[in-house]
Amino acid sequence: MQSNSSNNNNNQPQTSHTSTSRSSDSGEACGGGNKWASKLLSECARAISEKDSSKIHHLLWMLNELASPYGDCDQKLASYFLQALFCKATESGQRCFKTLTTVAEKSHSFDSARKLILKFQEVSPWTTFGHVASNGAILEALDGESKLHIIDISNTLCTQWPTLLEALATRNDETPRLKLTVVVTASIVRSVMKEIGQRMEKFARLMGVPFEFKVISVLNHIGELTKEGLGVQEDEAVAINCIGALRRVEVDERSSVIQLFRSLNPRVVTIVEEEADFTSSRYDFVKCFEECLRYYTLYFEMLEESFVPTSNERLMLERECSRNIVRVLACDEETGGGECERRERGVQWSERLREAFSPVGFSDDVVDDVKALLKRYKAGWALVLPQGDHESGIYLTWKEEPVVWASAWKP
Repeated sequence: MQSNSSNNNNNQPQTSHTSTSRSSDSGEACGGGNKWASKLLSECARAISEKDSSKIHHLLWMLNELASPYGDCDQKLASYFLQALFCKATESGQRCFKTLTTVAEKSHSFDSARKLILKFQEVSPWTTFGHVASNGAILEALDGESKLHIIDISNTLCTQWPTLLEALATRNDETPRLKLTVVVTASIVRSVMKEIGQRMEKFARLMGVPFEFKVISVLNHIGELTKEGLGVQEDEAVAINCIGALRRVEVDERSSVIQLFRSLNPRVVTIVEEEADFTSSRYDFVKCFEECLRYYTLYFEMLEESFVPTSNERLMLERECSRNIVRVLACDEETGGGECERRERGVQWSERLREAFSPVGFSDDVVDDVKALLKRYKAGWALVLPQGDHESGIYLTWKEEPVVWASAWKP
């Protein structure tokens, strides 16, 4: 992959993890120092795989003594992965996941959700990278059309759309009519959609954009969507926007969901997913564990350097990870009963999407917009272009590690 750093830090050594946001007692950043957490956790995962009960008990006890959700990065990783390993060892993952989800839903409100997502977008491009890239591709694909229909399959609380509405309002030709259909795939988001819809309608009026807003709750079953249910009209130019949605589809159903998208005859499909593979190793516990640990070590380190130590938003994002880690490592696929978390890498998604679509390269204007976005954040972020014919889209990298993949597709 060819790097396009936004902030001239290409020469920074990868081991330079100093940051004013690190807590004073945290010593090395995640994965730095002696890496005690990853060593003990990996050893415990292997013991579980080998069904070595005495070793499992010993390592779980050690991890319990050392772990803390309020400690440094290693202590936090140990705490959240310990929970998943304990659930795996005791076959209590499904029950634990349901409990964690119920607790999260009870404390979920529009104000807390909005504050969390906006603060995260303020300190990190983790989500805004995909928003800017997708909006650019959608605006270019729908340029000149008078009736637009965006089908938004994501759980980002519509934070992507105000900038697109502004762009539509300032178009040189007549302002188009926009229908936004939001497909909710996470139960925790349903409760806040009414207020979000009212705010979106108010903002569209302010911008002078004719606007219609619709919410469909399908939770984990995107494959149940139909052209009729989505209200797609023949005279509409359709765009499908998926932000972190495809990983929630069961692995065996992904091809049929992509074919469903194709049947809607969209002008463009935008896909944004986090760069990790919890799919190809799903029947090999140790391999899946190592990839899960690699990904979340990176994510926790990013959170540590992006937020101040006392940040409530950071703690909420970490707790969200704890649910996902339990889901990936401790819940049997066959039992269902929760949101799938089987991420795939951009190369894997590209292979699936090519069965029904052709990749659309991001234009120079869109790439420039993304680079301009990254300049607003701390050092360490970069946009990377793919190499080779088998890769599509663009990557967001953090300290030279790809973390988010964004792409655009057409029939």
